[in-house]
Amino acid sequence: MAMLVKLAGEHGAHLAELVFWRQFISLICIAALLAAWGKLGTIRTKRFGAHTLRAAYGLTGMFFVYGAVILLPLAEATAISFTAPFFAVLLAVVLFGEKVGMYRWGAVALGFSGVVVLTQPAFGLGGATGMDPIGAVVGLVAAFMVALISFQIQDLNKTEAPWTIVFWFVALTTPVAALALPFVFQPHDAQTWAIIVAMALCGALAQILLTTSLRFGSAGVILLMDYTSLLWATWYGFSVFDRAPPASLWLGAPLIVAAGLLIAWRERQIAVARQKTQTTEV
Repeated sequence: MAMLVKLAGEHGAHLAELVFWRQFISLICIAALLAAWGKLGTIRTKRFGAHTLRAAYGLTGMFFVYGAVILLPLAEATAISFTAPFFAVLLAVVLFGEKVGMYRWGAVALGFSGVVVLTQPAFGLGGATGMDPIGAVVGLVAAFMVALISFQIQDLNKTEAPWTIVFWFVALTTPVAALALPFVFQPHDAQTWAIIVAMALCGALAQILLTTSLRFGSAGVILLMDYTSLLWATWYGFSVFDRAPPASLWLGAPLIVAAGLLIAWRERQIAVARQKTQTTEV
């Protein structure tokens, strides 16, 4: 999906326009599927306020995610997105008072050191310039928003079906995204429209799969499962956008990935220990 977002941007589509079409087409597809499967009743909710908050954060996060993809080379944008688990650890401390030990704090420090290595050309800390510093900041904000949203989805998953969460997200954000359309809409050729539609369909599918997965796993662990996307992003960056990955990517990305895996390993250990404690108490 990120590749299609960047490709559409290079074909002249505006960021706000891409966000609208992604949500609008997703809304049509999801509503049609719910109607075809006789599951329109599943969208009833008693937590409209929680869905509204999730929609507000989600729409904001989408602008930052898409913005990072457009501003940065695809591989670098993908690598920076992997900092979401580090922000998830920080948010767990701030929002829920979770106790974090030396393993996870060490992983967070290691991960952000990887970010420094990855982004140092952008901020003039050495090496050749190449990465847009604004894009780097946008990417980090996007990762923070993804981490925050993952906790919201986990909370909604306690009472809501995945389809309910996805439906209300696209239903509430589509009208808001449409407000910018009169100012940014422009005609496109058939190829660009095909890219936009494909991007929206991929986005809808990804939203459903992510929401479903967050029902069964912790936010920090689930956000690590897409590490293989860095390989695809590197390949697409080279084959589609003629962008060879710089040395800073090869040096910084492994640190970020290693830190993420350490967090996943530690959170798995904690989850197993909690389960054993609950079993013993029963």
